[in-house]
Amino acid sequence: MKEIMETSFGKIKSGEETKLYTLTNHRGMRISVSNFGATLVKVIVPDRDGYPVDVVLGYDHADGYENGGLFFGATIGRCANRIGGASFELNEVRYELDKNDGKNSLHSGNGCYSKRIWNVRNKSNQKVTFTLHSADKDQGYPGTIDIEVTYELTEENEVKISYYCSPNKDTLINMTNHSYFNLNGHATGNILKHRVAINANSFTRANCQSIPTGEIVPVKGTPMDFKKKKEVGKDIFADYEAIVFGNGYDHNWVLNDPGKFRKVAIATGNRSDITMEVYTDLPGMQFYTANFVENEHGKDGVIYQKRDAMCFETQYFPDAIHHKNFEQPICKAGEIYQTSTMYKFVAR
Repeated sequence: MKEIMETSFGKIKSGEETKLYTLTNHRGMRISVSNFGATLVKVIVPDRDGYPVDVVLGYDHADGYENGGLFFGATIGRCANRIGGASFELNEVRYELDKNDGKNSLHSGNGCYSKRIWNVRNKSNQKVTFTLHSADKDQGYPGTIDIEVTYELTEENEVKISYYCSPNKDTLINMTNHSYFNLNGHATGNILKHRVAINANSFTRANCQSIPTGEIVPVKGTPMDFKKKKEVGKDIFADYEAIVFGNGYDHNWVLNDPGKFRKVAIATGNRSDITMEVYTDLPGMQFYTANFVENEHGKDGVIYQKRDAMCFETQYFPDAIHHKNFEQPICKAGEIYQTSTMYKFVAR
């Protein structure tokens, strides 16, 4: 592993300076992460010919992430995805959240972790650990947490993202990473020819506001079936309720083999032949095909459009607090919240 590089990532509105940390392995892969939002800014992978390809969408400087609303590369917390009615009850106490998605709360509302400067607890040639203090009632959630997010790049071309904290009150915690991947390269247009497989026999049905109904629906015989690898565009225009409501894929898959760290998805770029494997220990994953990206000015002067990327957001199920048949994202006082996601890259 080569020496870590620290560079300026520009100033934000407060006048504070942000930093970018670049990790490089001996196989030619490198990632760049920022202390602004604990954000994954670049993932550069050699393709089958050894040419470096940046496979995540993003911005050139921190102000792009500060002003943007699409969560490119973001660390999402305290609770990822949607909570219906922007409120919940825990231990017979009602908590009100920001309504930033119609009547609902999305990715914890307006004060999201991705818009804050994180501290760097430690860094090495292999990994960087960011920390953030989140006080009681921050974003409306009970309990104080000091969250740690560690990015690690291995010599096996693995990007490991680990989350750790322990609350002082019972609370909800559901962290994820919201990177937008295009395995042909961030500037290459839509991902409809990418081939994807998801190890899930079912998905959580949602209403037209993307709030789960509580129903778990088998994927077999539907456009939601990715048990075998298929092109993303094969069924994305189907006249099927979930597809119509989501304007494409924007749903939670119920991952097989819960309770252990395992491979849950695989994707391959049709031009680059770069393959990404997704691993997690969490029960669900939101597969999202950038359905609401439009004329977004990104890195290197590129203007991103609808379906120019896809997200693999590992998670507890959306709105789980309102559905007792879903595994709950409740972390009790003094308990440890610890989870990991890994993206592994191979050029075939």
